[in-house]
Amino acid sequence: MENREPLKPCLLAFPGPLRDQLVNAVLSGEKVSTTGLLAEYEAEREELPPVGERSALIDSNGREIAVLEVVEVRVLRLGDVDLQHALDEGEGYATVAEWRAGHERFWHSEEMRVALGNTEFTVDDETKVVAERFRVVERL
Repeated sequence: MENREPLKPCLLAFPGPLRDQLVNAVLSGEKVSTTGLLAEYEAEREELPPVGERSALIDSNGREIAVLEVVEVRVLRLGDVDLQHALDEGEGYATVAEWRAGHERFWHSEEMRVALGNTEFTVDDETKVVAERFRVVERL
């Protein structure tokens, strides 16, 4: 493994219990999708990941845990997120409403608002999100 190119980090949530839960869900195969805010990509001046891009899944201790490969990227309205995507996030949500409530708590958190540089940030049906599907290529 020493000879491979450095991979872009895949950071799910912020370090702590939520990241640990999400990393475990990826490793168990329950989590095969994730949703980010288009505003977050814009705030970080980051391009959307192309299909086929590989990244290193990072745990709360900053360690590379697995190599992920992007298999699909869609930009859509928050109001258009479907049940299959919500289920594929592997966080135990049974409905889109549950999924959305959980994500709104995260997106409206102080930590996320600071990251976006907008202390008043809120989402609604029209908010653009990035729905990404991935697969685990290798465990590290």
